[in-house]
Amino acid sequence: MQSHLLGLHALGITDVLAITGDPTKVGDFPGASSVYDLTSFDLISMLKEMNEGFSHSGRSLGVKTNFRVGTAFNPNVSSMEKAVKRLDKKIKLGADFVMTQPVYDVDTLYALKKATTHINVPIYVGIMPLINSRNAEFLHNEVPGITLTKQVRERMQSCGQDVQRGEEEGLQIAKELQQHSLSLFERVYLVTPFLRYHITASLVQDANAQLSKQKLNTLH
Repeated sequence: MQSHLLGLHALGITDVLAITGDPTKVGDFPGASSVYDLTSFDLISMLKEMNEGFSHSGRSLGVKTNFRVGTAFNPNVSSMEKAVKRLDKKIKLGADFVMTQPVYDVDTLYALKKATTHINVPIYVGIMPLINSRNAEFLHNEVPGITLTKQVRERMQSCGQDVQRGEEEGLQIAKELQQHSLSLFERVYLVTPFLRYHITASLVQDANAQLSKQKLNTLH
């Protein structure tokens, strides 16, 4: 892990998201074994040690890295308070920014904002557009850390097998979520669904317009 990180440093890559990762059973390599030599907490600490010029064992690396360390956060949980306490520990270890799991519930966004008012690092809300009902059901039932509301699932189900309608509805849902996210946190990150870059481009256009308006309102 340390060698990989030094390789990233040599290549000029500075932003790293430190996560535990999904269990191997979620991937497409059924024979692979999960490796948990380092927790996400350990990885954040190691990255910060490398920024000071030391290896995980405490020896000098002979060079200081300059990693900006991100950490993941899942707001789609039953206890937001417990999850935020865990997040606080990561920030105390040196996490520089937070990236949430994709969110599909406006109420969750407001609960997240209320629970993180004390956090002084940027929080980027995950926005991942849906393209059809099958896509929605897979994310809800099979992907760890992602939960869709009944309303969102029903909206996607109402599109039936109509490909264009499904994509348009998914984009509309994403725009609504993005609007609330930007109002609350001023930051999002976008996940392009199945290489459909025009969907991401549309969201970027809307985000730029909203942020410009928010900035103008702040100046006034």
